[in-house]
Amino acid sequence: MNADLLGWLATLILISTLSRQIWKQWKSADSQAVSGWLFLGQMSASVLFIIYSALMGSVVFVVTNSLILLTAVVGQVLSSIKQRRASVAVSAREQAGLGTPR
Repeated sequence: MNADLLGWLATLILISTLSRQIWKQWKSADSQAVSGWLFLGQMSASVLFIIYSALMGSVVFVVTNSLILLTAVVGQVLSSIKQRRASVAVSAREQAGLGTPR
């Protein structure tokens, strides 16, 4: 079996898993469901792994880590959007004199 085929299969599984997690996070009512530090760490590690993989000449890992970086960026953006929406909703309730929900 070609070793690259195993790498591409692993990439497919990993990116599918990360994509599903981002979708679940987006659908979650809790805007604080995932720490922002997760995305910062994931992005930093991905950039370093992309550089390392390129230096090692591994196309599979350059692509995989580029896709992982993309999932981290998308996750961070979606998390920021949800947190802003939650903050606006709380401000609107407070201005209406309703307070925060229990």
